[in-house]
Amino acid sequence: MKTIKTFGKTFGKTLGLAALLSATAIAGAEAHVSFLDKQATQDSTILATLQVPHGCDGKATTEVRVKLPEGFVFAKPQPKAGWELEVIKGDYQKTYDNHGDRVNKGAIEVRWKNGNLADDFYDTFVIQGKVSGVEAGTSLAFPVTQMCGDMVTDWDQVAKEGGDAHGLKSPAPLLKVMAGEDHGHDHEDMAGMDMSGMNMSGTAGMGAATPVVETVKAGDLEISGGFAKAMLPGQPVGGGFFTVKNNGKTDDRLLSVTSPVSGEVQIHEMETKDNVMRMRQLKDGVAIAAGETIKLEPGTLHLMFQKVKTPFKQGDTVPVTLTFEKAGKVDLVLQVLSAQGK
Repeated sequence: MKTIKTFGKTFGKTLGLAALLSATAIAGAEAHVSFLDKQATQDSTILATLQVPHGCDGKATTEVRVKLPEGFVFAKPQPKAGWELEVIKGDYQKTYDNHGDRVNKGAIEVRWKNGNLADDFYDTFVIQGKVSGVEAGTSLAFPVTQMCGDMVTDWDQVAKEGGDAHGLKSPAPLLKVMAGEDHGHDHEDMAGMDMSGMNMSGTAGMGAATPVVETVKAGDLEISGGFAKAMLPGQPVGGGFFTVKNNGKTDDRLLSVTSPVSGEVQIHEMETKDNVMRMRQLKDGVAIAAGETIKLEPGTLHLMFQKVKTPFKQGDTVPVTLTFEKAGKVDLVLQVLSAQGK
C-alpha cells in the first residue's frame, strides 16, 4: 500500500507539472487578443469569437472595444452577463446586399463596458456578422482596445504586406478570408440571433411575424404571442419575446424568468440614442401598469437566454416560467421561429 501511495503522489505531481507546462505553452502561444477561429469563407455569416486571455499588468479587464473592418457587415454582437453593450453605427464604404435590401450603413464598432474580467481568467467576446465583398486571401484586421480601469492596451498593429506579424508587440486580431465552394450563397437559417431584432442598417424589421399560440391567463394578466428565434450552432445566447396585457385595476410587475433550456434568463432593454445602441439588464423586472400592455419585441424589451444548452432550432419550442409580483408563477411556451422572425 505504501508503494501505491508513493506512486500516486509521484504520478499526481508529474501530471500536475505536465498540465502546468501545457497551460503555460498555450498561454504563451496566444498571449494577445486573437480570434478563436482565424479563418472564414467568402460571403458567409460567422461568429467571430475574440479571446481575451489576460488583463492589463494584473488588473481586471473592464471594457473591450472592437473596430469592425470594411467587408464585415450586418454585425450583431453577443451580449454578456454583467456587461453593458454599446454598438456604434456609421456608413460603410460600399453598399451591400442584405436579402434583397441595399445597405450602406451599419455597426462599425462594438463595446462591452463596465464588466470585470479578472486577470486570472479568460473569456470570449462574440460578434455575428457576414464576410462580404472580400477577396480570398485577404486578412481582415479587427483593432481591439482593452481597458482595465485607467489602463489601456491597444491591439491594433498590422504587419505590412509580406511582413511577419509574429514580430509585432500588439498585433490586431486577424481573420483570413478563404474561398468557399458555395461562394455567394448566404444561408438564411444560419443568421443566428439578431440582437433582438435590431437591424444594424438602421431599419426595424425582422419582428413582424407573430406565431399562432394560445393566450395564457393568470389573474388579470393575459400573456400571448410568445416566440423565440433560431440560433447559430454553438451559440450560447438566444432571444425571446411575448406580450402581457393587464386587464385589472392593480399594477403588477414581471420580476424574473427561468427556463430549463438555459442557465439563466435575463430581461433586457435596448435603446438607440445619437446613433448608438445600448442594451442593459433590468434587474428589477418590468412594471405592468393597470390597464396597460407591454410588449417584449425586437428592438426594445426582450428576454435574453444565457448559457443555452442546445441552440434553438426553427420549429422547436422553449418552455419558460414567468414570475409576477402579484399574479405569481406562469408557465409559457415560446415557439421558435426562423432567425428572421418568420
